Amino acid sequence: MQRITRIICDHHHPEKMSLFDQYNSLLALLKPYLTERTFSIFAIARLIDDNQYIGWYTPLEGQPILLSEISDQSHKAKIENTLQNRINDIEAVVKLMSLTAEQQAFISSWLPRIKSLGNHIYVINDEPVIVNTFEDPILPAPAPVIPPKSFWRWWHFLLLALLLLGLLGILWYFFCPYAKEKPAIAEVEPAITQPVAEKKPDPVVELPKEEQPVVKSEPEPIPEPAPKNCITREEIANNTDKPKMVMIFDNSASMTLTLMESQASINQYLRADWYSMTEQEADAYEKRMTRLPNRLSSSKKVALSTIDKIQPDVNIALVTLSACPAAQTTSFYHYENRGKLKTKISRLNPLENNSATPLYSGIKQASKMLDGVNHDDYILVISDGEDNCTKANICALASKIANEQPRLKINIVDIAGQHKIDCVANKTGGKVYIAQSPTQIVEQMNNAVSNMNISKPICE
Repeated sequence: MQRITRIICDHHHPEKMSLFDQYNSLLALLKPYLTERTFSIFAIARLIDDNQYIGWYTPLEGQPILLSEISDQSHKAKIENTLQNRINDIEAVVKLMSLTAEQQAFISSWLPRIKSLGNHIYVINDEPVIVNTFEDPILPAPAPVIPPKSFWRWWHFLLLALLLLGLLGILWYFFCPYAKEKPAIAEVEPAITQPVAEKKPDPVVELPKEEQPVVKSEPEPIPEPAPKNCITREEIANNTDKPKMVMIFDNSASMTLTLMESQASINQYLRADWYSMTEQEADAYEKRMTRLPNRLSSSKKVALSTIDKIQPDVNIALVTLSACPAAQTTSFYHYENRGKLKTKISRLNPLENNSATPLYSGIKQASKMLDGVNHDDYILVISDGEDNCTKANICALASKIANEQPRLKINIVDIAGQHKIDCVANKTGGKVYIAQSPTQIVEQMNNAVSNMNISKPICE
């Protein structure tokens, strides 16, 4: 733990001392729910030197420099982006925390102080650290709103213009030369003229029908219709080539791991020596590493909202990975029955015993439920790891699917970012989306469905 800086502690301002105590309470409230990296943006405040100074400390190692002293603008922008992402993660976690009304109000009152432009931002090995000034928060000024000009502020100009036009009309009426009396025109007797012989039209000579010229008119080009970003109800009703989708959902015990710890901390937890701990220590450690938001809770929440975005003409089935030796499947749910599908997903919970990830079985069964030859079909895998039920080669299975069902695409949302089943997506023309935080899960799940081209809204 190294000291970043110190500031004079002004005991004559009880408000600042109160904020100092609140700040430490805030960190104690947030720390159990944040990853070490996200929590590292908070400098630790301590009273030092007989309470004459507040020392600001950090567990990060390296030379601290002020963000404002970085001259490289691209480097500076990168640090600012990292800081904003960390703050976004904190706000996302706060929304998922189980808080009392008082705690919620307390954290909400401190969020503007965390984001205040008046804070001192230090950078240690490209990691931003906030040193709070305990001053009133300074937030970015909102864009100025230009009020529309009221009609009653310029009505007098309109009235003046109308009066001038009226005056000009009167002057024109009395003084315009065209208004003077026109001179009388002498009557002229009409001259007697000789009638002119009417000229007869030239006779029309009709050509034989076979000799008449044929005039061909060029047909006007028919403009191609612009591509639509929506689907009509008529298209849904008349579409006989409807795609289908199978959602493979990992329901194993590893999905209960929290999203608020680094991968290094999770690896340490998975290798933990439980026999060296007391029962109380083991329980506390397990609660910390499975606290909300965890992989399963966030994935279920996003999956439920994702289902609502899929076109009504796409039928969806669910394959769950809960235990060896095989995955569990459901029948296809039509649009009217998607509520039952969402209820089934919301009730997913890992088994206490024999929890595992039969991913090979899940992908094999899902592929058999789909056509993938005569029309496009899709599989969406939501998982945090690889198969631990069989040693069968899942990449070879993906190659077989690609050869036999060339129009079957498999997209993967990788919750742990381990890249252990990338070959399944690569061989079937799909993509892998890495999601290791609540914000990323929402974004990457939306990307995975958008890539399938089955999320067009109904044209209104």
